Amino acid sequence: MLETMTLDEKLAISNRAGSLSKTGNNEEYYRLMKSIPMPPYLAKVIKEKVGLECLLKTGWNLSEVEAEFGPDWLRH
Repeated sequence: MLETMTLDEKLAISNRAGSLSKTGNNEEYYRLMKSIPMPPYLAKVIKEKVGLECLLKTGWNLSEVEAEFGPDWLRH
């Protein structure tokens, strides 16, 4: 079973990333932001509009997508 990230955890990561962005550390900013799970509804739109391959190449955390739609959804 996949663990989901709490809203407080997501906000804490976002706040740390925002601080890094302000200092010009964009690489670390993007790394942290991509560690926040992508909302399933957004992944569904990306998959439908630009394709699964593009979605998978983004590097975003897809754990909540997998939890909601199942692991096979990310393979087809």
